[in-house]
Parts: sequence; C-alpha cells; structure tokens
Amino acid sequence: MKPRAHILPIIILSQFACTSLWFAGNAIVDELTLKTGLGPEIIGYVLSSVQLGFIIGTLVFGLFMIADRFSPSRVFLICSLLAALCNFLLLSETLSKWTLLFARFGTGFFLAGIYPVGMKIAADYYQKGLGKALGYLVGALVLGTAFPYFVSGTSLGKDFTLVIKITSALAIMGGVALWAFVPNGPFRKPSAKLSLGAGPLLFKLHSFRQAAFGYFGHMWELYAFWAFTPLALQTYNTMWASEISVPLSTGMIIALGGLSCVFGGLLSLRSGSRKVAVVSLLLSGLFCLISPVLFTLPSGLFLVGWCFWGMAITADSPQFSNLVATSVPPELKGTALTLVNCIGFAISIFSIQLLSFLAETFDITYLFIALALGPFIGLLGLLGRKHRHVR
Repeated sequence: MKPRAHILPIIILSQFACTSLWFAGNAIVDELTLKTGLGPEIIGYVLSSVQLGFIIGTLVFGLFMIADRFSPSRVFLICSLLAALCNFLLLSETLSKWTLLFARFGTGFFLAGIYPVGMKIAADYYQKGLGKALGYLVGALVLGTAFPYFVSGTSLGKDFTLVIKITSALAIMGGVALWAFVPNGPFRKPSAKLSLGAGPLLFKLHSFRQAAFGYFGHMWELYAFWAFTPLALQTYNTMWASEISVPLSTGMIIALGGLSCVFGGLLSLRSGSRKVAVVSLLLSGLFCLISPVLFTLPSGLFLVGWCFWGMAITADSPQFSNLVATSVPPELKGTALTLVNCIGFAISIFSIQLLSFLAETFDITYLFIALALGPFIGLLGLLGRKHRHVR
C-alpha cells in the first residue's frame, strides 16, 4: 500500500522544524559566552551537553523500547514540546553555567524522541525505497541543524534571543503537525512487551553489527566537524585577513550536507545503501587527511573544499539508518535505530572533546586530521566479510 502523498512531506518538515533546536546554542555561542562568563571552552560545553543529553535520552528510550511500544507520533509530539521548553531556558536573565548545561542537556534528551523516532515513523510507512525516504528525512535534520546559523547570520541575528524564540516555535509547530497529520504507519508492528535486553542482543546479528560499526565511524567525524567548522573559518580569516562570514558560511556548509543526503538516497535506489555509505566514508576520510592543504588555498577554493567535505560527511548517514532498520525484525526497528544513535552520539562526545583539547595546544590547520580515525573504522566495519545487504 502506497502512503498518502502528504505523509513524507509532513515528516520531513516536522523533522526540520524540531531539529533546528540542536545547534541553536552554538549559533549564539558568543552571546552565551558573555552571559555565562565562560571562555573558549564553552564551544565544547554547549555541544557536548546536548550530545550527552541525547545519549542518555536514547539509552532510556532504547532500553524501555519507547518508540516500539507506544505511538511514535505521540512520542514525537511530547518530546518536541519538552525540547522547546528546555531551549527557552537559554533566555533566562541570569544564565549560569549550570543553567546553560541543564538547558542544552534537556534539549538533547528530548531530541532522542524526535530524530530516531522520526526515522522509525518513516520506516513504518516505507518498506520499499526506505533509503530514499531516509535521505530526505536526514537531509531535513541537517537543514534544521544549519537553520540557527542562517538566522544568526542575517539581520535577525542582531537580537540573539530571536534565534531561540524562532527555533522553539518551529519545534512546537513541527511536533503538533506530525501528531495531527501522520497516524501510525501501516507497517508498524508494536512490541507487545518490554524486554530490556532486546537492544544489546541485536549485536549478535552480523548485518546489524556491520551497519552499526560503520555508523559509529561516521559519527566520530560528523558532529566534531560541524562544531569546529566556525573555528576553522575564523582561523582562515585570521591567517589571510579574509572576510568570510562565519555564521552564513557555516550554515551553508552544513545545509549542503542536507542536499547530499537527498542525492545519496536517490543514488541508493540504483547502487544500494552500502555502496553509497562506503564511497561517502572514503571521500570524507580523504578530506580529513588533506584538510591542512585547504587552509593554503584562496578563499573561494577553501570554501568550495569545505562545502564538498560537508556534503561527503553527511551523505552516508541516512544509508546507515536504512541498513540498521532493515537488518532487524520489524518490531525492533525503533529500538535498533535508537540504540545505534545512543552509541554513535556517545562517540561524538569523545571526538568533540579531543578536538577541544587539541585546539588549545596544536595548530588549528592540523586539527581535523584526527577525525580521519572515524572513516577508517567505519570502512573496516563495512568492508568486512561480505553478506547479503539491502538495496
């Protein structure tokens, strides 16, 4: 049965609206620095606290099989409302370091009921062409991540509170729209009972294990790249007395990754999700290794190189989700997606903190070489013993 035409667009728009909360704090990090009195370390704090919240959230959601036992649309709605509320805490008149960390942690925790649950909803509607559907969906996530930077880089960004107000309002509208117009999918098979050990047991499945370890390598690189791209742009401006707009360029680099997710999804229909993921990992790994060279190029070529890297680094994400979702029984799709998200985002905290540490002691132009470890591990996972895989 073919889903009604409005289903996928509503899921995509809702995912975009709600995930705009993810980098809302990073887009106004200079203003948060002034309010809290923190120094450069705030970059690591702001993103790592969101990631930690997301990890704890996905761990709780995964262990208790929330997305498989309860209506995913209802879970999405409740979490969008609570995530927006946590985001609003950044507008507190007396914003302390701990209030900041709590607000970002809470936002991340409830994003665990948005990002993987959105993919679960898509999987409940699309058995065929799931890689394509997830390409659009993860593309929406990436565009949502870039959105706060675009707001910050325009005249609206002169009032940093508007970044928080706009992203919070979007999240509320996105959650309501999905709950109102996207009922439970025809291929949803709810779990009848709670089984706390169901998630970890999935690693006994060889195809799931390969997809999961490929995703873990991808996650080592992705969020650290996004978090430190503004620093790379600032460094380039300082080195060459350039005038690249940091917020607008960061938003553009991240947003182009959303387009590559869509392109990768379309390509997966012909080449298969595994092949798209392998090529994407290989390209992004090469960019890690040649990243010092990019800093020596004229500003136009530097931005082009960083944009292509931003596209290569995201194109594999929806394909890993497709490989994960199709490697497990239908009643455990939500748990599987949530579990790999949990572990993947835990890994991203280590890479973010590693780059935060290295940024204080090493030349920034060599900083991103450390991210090559992720694509290397991901390729090892995907290129292991051959097995039947989905297309």
